[in-house]
Amino acid sequence: MHLSNPTSAWKTKMLALAFVAGAGIFSSQAQVPYASGPANQYLLNQPIDISEDFTNFTNTYFVADSLDSFDPATGKGSLNYKRHVYQTRQAFNNMLAFLQPVGGNEFPTTEYEANPTMPFSIQFVSPRSFRIRMASSTIEKPDEPSLMLVDGFAPQDKNDWKYSKIDGGYQYQSEFGKLIIREHPWRLEIYDEDGKLLTQTINRKDNDETYTPLMPFSYVRRSSDYSRSFSASFRLSPGEKIFGCGESFKALDKRGQKVILWTDDANGTQNETMYKPIPFFMSSRGYGMFMHTSSPITCDFGKYYSAETNLMIGDESLDLFVFLGEPKDILDEYTNLTGKSSMPPLWSFGLWMSRITYFSEADGRRVAKELRENKIPSDVIHFDTGWFETDWRCNYEFSPSRFDDPEQMIADLKDEGFRTCLWQLPYFTPKNTLFNEIIDKGLYVKNAKGNLPYEDATLDFSNPNTVEWYQGKIAGLLKQGVSVIKVDFGEAAPASGIFASGKTGFYEHNLYPLRYNKAVADITKEVTGDAIIWARAAWAGSQRYPLHWGGDAANTNVAMEGTLHAGLSMGLSGFSFWSHDIGGFVLQTPKELYRRWTPFGMLTSQSRCHGAPPKEPWEYGKEFQDEFRKSVDLKYELMPYILEQAKECTEKGLPMMRALFVEYPNDPGSWLIDNEYLFGRDILVAPLFEEIAPRAVYLPGGEWIDYQSGKTYSAGWHTIAPGEIPIVMLVRKGAVIPHIKLAQSTQFMDWSELELIVFGKTGKNTTAEIYLPNDSERQRVQLIWDGKKYVVENNPYQKTIFKVTVIE
Repeated sequence: MHLSNPTSAWKTKMLALAFVAGAGIFSSQAQVPYASGPANQYLLNQPIDISEDFTNFTNTYFVADSLDSFDPATGKGSLNYKRHVYQTRQAFNNMLAFLQPVGGNEFPTTEYEANPTMPFSIQFVSPRSFRIRMASSTIEKPDEPSLMLVDGFAPQDKNDWKYSKIDGGYQYQSEFGKLIIREHPWRLEIYDEDGKLLTQTINRKDNDETYTPLMPFSYVRRSSDYSRSFSASFRLSPGEKIFGCGESFKALDKRGQKVILWTDDANGTQNETMYKPIPFFMSSRGYGMFMHTSSPITCDFGKYYSAETNLMIGDESLDLFVFLGEPKDILDEYTNLTGKSSMPPLWSFGLWMSRITYFSEADGRRVAKELRENKIPSDVIHFDTGWFETDWRCNYEFSPSRFDDPEQMIADLKDEGFRTCLWQLPYFTPKNTLFNEIIDKGLYVKNAKGNLPYEDATLDFSNPNTVEWYQGKIAGLLKQGVSVIKVDFGEAAPASGIFASGKTGFYEHNLYPLRYNKAVADITKEVTGDAIIWARAAWAGSQRYPLHWGGDAANTNVAMEGTLHAGLSMGLSGFSFWSHDIGGFVLQTPKELYRRWTPFGMLTSQSRCHGAPPKEPWEYGKEFQDEFRKSVDLKYELMPYILEQAKECTEKGLPMMRALFVEYPNDPGSWLIDNEYLFGRDILVAPLFEEIAPRAVYLPGGEWIDYQSGKTYSAGWHTIAPGEIPIVMLVRKGAVIPHIKLAQSTQFMDWSELELIVFGKTGKNTTAEIYLPNDSERQRVQLIWDGKKYVVENNPYQKTIFKVTVIE
């Protein structure tokens, strides 16, 4: 942007930017409203970074100062806020800006409060969780059902938190922690059950301890439109680590990072934007927070100031849930609130074979035939963007020129043990045969002029008529025998769009993936009985509708590593099931990389080969195909373990792919590892991110047995070589891992005989956890050590025989 005669307002903004750039405190992008990219440009659907609002000299800041009133019986009261603006101070050729108290600037002065008093409340949800609610307006809107919450509303617990009055404030305590509300200066203090301070809010007085200008707990009022946003500021402690925030491809620990929560087509797995941002995080100190909003959010986890977490939330009210406990406790509490993943069908855990794209019935039948002929187990054939008459032009109809009888093809594939998956998206180009119908029926998102915001028509899932129309299209495919729909895209709902809900894209953009996921999952469940999708975009609550995969990875080692970071971060955000494109998406996968990526993909809850062709293993030669087959065989033989672990995940909100500290929170080393993971409870996986082998592996408490070599390792660091399958895979000593006889499809598996492999002879009785297909709950099989061998003590299954093997 070039202006020859800047206005006074523009000069003011430029002065502000000069301060910002000179002080080196905040981003120099503030001249572009909400932009997170380079200065002087704003690209379509560029993530909204609201942090610039909190560094703008023209805005007004209201700092939470003191508790004006509070009723401890109801947890409701009001907070007084002191008005501030930025003022500069120059010292020895260095200029900083600080928030300073000011009087009101409205006229007439008798009509407006310079230092307003606004609603504040505390609600208790469970013995481990409570809710902080604050408003920037005295007009309190009634609660509306929230799509992010399981039943639309959060439960309330009025019995487990005991109140007591303390000097200068109020105290609530449960068996798991304590909350103290200080009156003046206002502060919230959060403690664990042992009385350790976990975190506390930051107030104006905390600026006295540093020369660095801090942002205290406050809200901003923009001079441009008088809209408001909250800055929820909390203390960070030495050594504290932060995890979560969705499918982040960056370092697993978010301490020191600025994270923008705005759904975006990330175009890869190595950048800072996310297909699946989730407004939830947990701390290594024993607490987690859920920012209950769909507005844009920017989280500064000690990036600007190492002792401060600053949650900059675009909403005009603050709705923040706090959870106490270890990681498992926090995940359980968060998913009690926003929903736990439903149990996917057995076949979804098998191999999904795909590329971009199979174009015809002949393609699909040929791939299925070669999978069976080459003895490569597989359960799903996926048709991507080319099953329509015109590639990418989604009209929910098989190409009549390339599919002779799609229903018969789907039926034949199912008889052979294959389910069919189809790609589609919610955007319709002007050349799409459905475009005019969507426009005529008003099923699309509009702009402020009542027209299209984009070239395409974007379905408005906040409109019940749209959902009904759309589900009718999806149902037609499901009734033809299709088992699952790929729920692609969904990250680009227009930020300035006007939605049928009555809200703009400021609130609907992030909510769009959740509405989209729900629409497909609901109709799939209704028609097929399986609440399953294959989705790229997500928001809080989307975990209720599995499955999700990790986007368009490059075909590189670093992209493979970023993919693992994404999966671990997703699991720390409430998602039990997650997958990725094995080998990367963009180009033909180099053979050596594909060889290492395959076992990593197989030791993920769901496994799909997808991307630029070729993806079929026989296209890489017989030696590669034989190695590929061994990795796939491994997963199919582990299916009883995978199924049981998956069931437990749906019960407890746990991820199948989990960071080490989820199981070993008391092992300090486990909090540092982001290039290994636990596959369920008992198997530790260390992928090979480079051709160099062996690799360094950290093992948390206890002993571990190499799945391939049988060698035993103690806890700590080791250099371990991969086995015949190019991955390091160890089993917790004493664990019982159920196996099944290999089959070419889960459809053909024989569950009448399972092998229980005990890793490490401990001389003690043990238990095997079992979950058979279509069971309602998991069962325990007791193994008794008789001095020489293990004997099955009780078998809850009349039709299943258990063979016991010990790896010593």
